[in-house]
Amino acid sequence: MPKSPTLYLTCGLPGSGKTTLAKQLEQSAGAIRLTGDDWLQALFPEMTTDEAEKGPLRAKIEKLQWQMALRALELDCNVIVDWGIWSRKERDDLRNAALRVGAKVILCLLDPPLAELWERVSRRNEERPFGAFQMTEADLIRWSLLFERPTADELSQYYMWGGINNDVKLRKTSKRKRSSK
Repeated sequence: MPKSPTLYLTCGLPGSGKTTLAKQLEQSAGAIRLTGDDWLQALFPEMTTDEAEKGPLRAKIEKLQWQMALRALELDCNVIVDWGIWSRKERDDLRNAALRVGAKVILCLLDPPLAELWERVSRRNEERPFGAFQMTEADLIRWSLLFERPTADELSQYYMWGGINNDVKLRKTSKRKRSSK
């Protein structure tokens, strides 16, 4: 039986470790990593956090990355979509599209406490690695209010990244039938 490709979705707020995990998965899973912030910084190095958040370019980059992701999955390549994916609707749309092309979908939920996120973001603000945007604590708090944390019902529809120390271990959270929406 041929092995199906895997779509990894990193889910969490800035500073949660999504891109660090995505880089590790890129190596361990032999996957193509699509990180929106990296592309935005490479193409528009002078872009501000505000422009990245509210301007039209992020949506265009993510649309192009998603087209590439689907094609790679169709070609049996593993893919990591490293966008944060804060809304249930977006996660559902990505999962359903990947399932339609025969991929397994793993949700990598990273959700540390807000104080820990701010500590990490503060450190990153000082270091400014490639792909990182400058953020304020007010930005992080505002974004935390927008983040729709996955419910138990939603999580049951994924293979979950159950990593401790970023060790990828997969478990299906439920064997119940997926509801069609």
